[in-house]
Amino acid sequence: MFTGIIKAKGCITALDRRGGDVRLSVQSADLPFEHYEVGESIAVNGVCLTAVALRDDGFDTDVSVETLDVTSLGELRVGDHVNLEPSLALGDRMGGHLVSGHVDCLGTVKSCEKDARSIRIAVEIPPGFARYVAKKGSVTVDGVSLTVNEVSGAIFEVNIIPHTAEVTIIGGYGAGSRVNIEVDLVARYIERLLSSDDDGVSMEFLKEHGYG
Repeated sequence: MFTGIIKAKGCITALDRRGGDVRLSVQSADLPFEHYEVGESIAVNGVCLTAVALRDDGFDTDVSVETLDVTSLGELRVGDHVNLEPSLALGDRMGGHLVSGHVDCLGTVKSCEKDARSIRIAVEIPPGFARYVAKKGSVTVDGVSLTVNEVSGAIFEVNIIPHTAEVTIIGGYGAGSRVNIEVDLVARYIERLLSSDDDGVSMEFLKEHGYG
């Protein structure tokens, strides 16, 4: 699990294509790799990956065909920067929201506009995922936990403060950028409960208990 609070930016230093899969080499001076072990989970642009080799200044990870197909990692090139977050350890502070590192869909940045010192970004996602995104709810964009400002159909807007723009790759977005989206886990579980055939949870149950 992750929190959506990016700990470092990394740089892709090598892409080794191996029979359809890709081994990525990622460099970063801002993570304590000497304290990590092979097998650690590290989120790269919101995608949970396994470190298969470690160096003082980075790590290698294998990306499967499936992951390349359903995320933006297949579009990475040497020299590109990525968001990095090591997995959550028991007792760590929960700064964002619970993030699994399993990308739900790809989104497309429709616009980036200045809003005082911040940047207001509009992202379009496939219509089938729009029901999981709510105003003032949480969404993960390239691994970054963000609060949804507005929702209109399949387009949602988020506000990026200067700090987030500086310490993540979001500051480099432009119209047309493709981004990894993970919807809020809570929304997924609520939908599952409401669609269940048993009598445990229903819309009536939620209303009776103050959630309607």
